[in-house]
Amino acid sequence: MNACGLIVEYNPFHFGHLYHLQKSREKTAADCIVAVMSGNFLQRGEPAIIDKFHRAKAAVQCGVDLVIELPAVFAVQNSDLFAKGALLTLEELKVESVCFGSEHGEIDPFIQAYDRFSQNRKKYDQQLKRSLTEGLSFPEASRSAYQAIGLHSGTIDLSRPNNILGYSYVKAIKEYDLSMDALTIKRVHNDYHDPEINHSIASATSIRNELHQHQAITETVKKTLPEPVRQILLDYKQEAGLWHNWQDYFDLLQYRILTMQAEEIRQIHGVEEGLEYRLKETAAKADSFVEWMRALKTKRYTWTRLQRIFVHLLLNNQKQTIQPLLNTDHVPHLRILAMNETGRAYLNHKRKEIGVPLVSQLKKQKTQLAAIDEKASNAYYSVSSNDTRSKLRRQELVSPYIAANE
Repeated sequence: MNACGLIVEYNPFHFGHLYHLQKSREKTAADCIVAVMSGNFLQRGEPAIIDKFHRAKAAVQCGVDLVIELPAVFAVQNSDLFAKGALLTLEELKVESVCFGSEHGEIDPFIQAYDRFSQNRKKYDQQLKRSLTEGLSFPEASRSAYQAIGLHSGTIDLSRPNNILGYSYVKAIKEYDLSMDALTIKRVHNDYHDPEINHSIASATSIRNELHQHQAITETVKKTLPEPVRQILLDYKQEAGLWHNWQDYFDLLQYRILTMQAEEIRQIHGVEEGLEYRLKETAAKADSFVEWMRALKTKRYTWTRLQRIFVHLLLNNQKQTIQPLLNTDHVPHLRILAMNETGRAYLNHKRKEIGVPLVSQLKKQKTQLAAIDEKASNAYYSVSSNDTRSKLRRQELVSPYIAANE
């Protein structure tokens, strides 16, 4: 059996994801589609609208064969570290290819961009350092450094979010000498950050905006989501009492900052350059998460960077713990979230080649990565209804969802 890997968040799974899935299967002729999916907290530093178990179930019901969790340590990071964790996971799963969506839609420019970068790495690093010193945010500094080595929008636009991730995937494959091929599918009908729904293939951002605004699956949202996803969204909201967003965690975050010493905050992963004082100064004055973010945001500290820091604050992820885990060149286990019979057959077929444990229940793992994933679940469910919180947390202790093939 041969497999194609997808790197996903499915927040929530929509018709654009279905298009990507179907085109990836068609382009690679894969027997099995393997999705490496972020857990309860996501790459841009946000809580997922519904938990990882329900998102994985929706993915399998919509055609993915196997869903493996991307550990939280890698999930809530910049694009290079996010890509590293996802690609190392797919390497352990022995997939032949990875297929990502991008605004560009052709793979050769991504490979050529990496070749130019590797030939001009010193110049890139010098310009990056100079731009950061001038106070630019990391994304802006990176853009400046890429332009300095001749990578601009005429070749491949590395200011576009899916192009950025795609380039990071190709870079990880090259730099870690991974055995899979990279392919890409052109993103259609919408941009990643489109705030409004204007097509049945809509951005996840616009879908979440509509869901949170109306607290219901409106007719507008309904046309963007496969039927199994609509039902799972409703089931989760009935069980957990909410669709998650950052405002639900505002009181917890405010309490954390107000009761921590500045030195304690300084030890949290991502906190640099005196941000601990700014966090404490603004914490007591804010009345909502958005208001707090607006008070904190600067040229250097982007909205996304601050959100990631808030995740690490919520989980008490300290620099001395996180950094060694990010420096690793392998993942210690593979956490199965959901699969169908094809996914199970693929794991059985590759079991002897897979060199790390396949984990179906978190309680059986004693690694630091697993401990952080457990913290992420505990924090995520802390805002759920009191009578269902324990039930939702127990999902970490049971076997993964297995769907029968149609």
